[in-house]
Parts: sequence; structure tokens; C-alpha cells
Amino acid sequence: MPERARKHFQEELAELEQQTLGALDMVVGQLDNAMESLIRHDVELANLVVADDDRLDGRYLEVHQGVLGLIARQAPVAGDLRLAAALLHVIRHAERMGDHCVNIAKLVPLDDPQPRTDEVLLEKLARMGEHARLQVVQARRSFAERDMRMAVDLVRLDDQIDILNRECFDRVVEISDDQELREWGMHMMLAARNIERIGDYAVDVGEQTAFVVTGLFREFQDASHPELTPRVEPTA
Repeated sequence: MPERARKHFQEELAELEQQTLGALDMVVGQLDNAMESLIRHDVELANLVVADDDRLDGRYLEVHQGVLGLIARQAPVAGDLRLAAALLHVIRHAERMGDHCVNIAKLVPLDDPQPRTDEVLLEKLARMGEHARLQVVQARRSFAERDMRMAVDLVRLDDQIDILNRECFDRVVEISDDQELREWGMHMMLAARNIERIGDYAVDVGEQTAFVVTGLFREFQDASHPELTPRVEPTA
């Protein structure tokens, strides 16, 4: 690739990466609003989350088409090709995280305008949302900075969300004898499942960081093959 063409290609690729990172910022905003609408039972805010998903979908199409067009025109190799391929995955993960925010928001109008709630369950859901937000922010930073240590640490954060998800399920079972709480509790369980999936996608973004850095793709955590989880030695 001629030097001028290569410089132009890298500038376009860098711009597409910034658009992708911006999509993750949009996810954080969507998640914040989805969680607030869920905890406060704010139907108006929930509807806003659903409407705003079009922006994230548009960003996905913009980046996806941009990366494919760039690959077709320039035929990149080595590190440039790895980054281009990773961006296709990361923007897809961002779009799916946005869909899960919408799923959470869509649960809000299903309950009565002033439903009976359980403070213990709401507190656990709020903590799940905080952990998921932290994961998305850390996943974005790990990719932007090519930070393997930060990427691998997403597995630890995800374990905390998984624990809270199980605690939410247990709490729903505990309150299910109360007929007035039963349906609301099931909706909250669905919300917890969507928060848990957002955390999973954040880990996937971390895996793409590792791919860009090392040139190898492997899952950070596989229950059937735990030895595949990358290890990062602590610094002195």
C-alpha cells in the first residue's frame, strides 16, 4: 500500500474506532436511563430509552458499513486488519448491549402505575446496574488504551454480576408467595437477566482488546476449559 494511501487508511480506521468507542459511551447513557426508569418506575424515561435506541442502531450501521468499505478498498494486513475485524465485533456488542437496555425499559410499563415493590430486590438490581456500568466503561477504556490487564479484569467484575443475578433469583423465589409481588418480581428477574447479558458483552469487548494486542482470539472464561482464561501477573 503506497505511503499516502496507508496514511489515509489509518486516519479512516482511527475515525471508525472513535465512532465505535462513542457507541460504548452511548450504551452507558442508555444503561443509566434504563436502570433509573426501572428502580423509580419511570415510564416516561423508559419510553425515552426505547426511542433513543435508533441512534445506537444508526451508529452500528455507520461503523459496520464503514469498516467493510475500508477493507474492500484497501485490503489491509497485519495489525490494521486485526483492528478492523475487532471493530466489527465491538460495534456489534455495543448494539446488542443497547438492545438489552431497551429490554429493561420495556418491562417498566408492564406493571401498575404504582406497583408494590421489594426494597431488597431493588437494591440488588441497582448494584447489578452499577457493576454493569463499570464493566462497560472499563471495557471501553481497555480497548482504547490496548490495556490487557484491564481487559482480563472484566472477568472478575462479571463474576460479581453473576453472583448478584443468582441472589436476585433467590429473592424472587422468596417473595413469590405474595401474589401482588409475584408478577412484578418476574419482571425484575427478566431485568436482571438483561443486565447480566450486558456484562457478558463487556467481557466480549475485552476479548477483542486481547485480539488486537496479541493477534490471537480466545475466550477469557469458559466453564468447560477454565485454563483458557488468560493470566496477567501482578506488577511489583
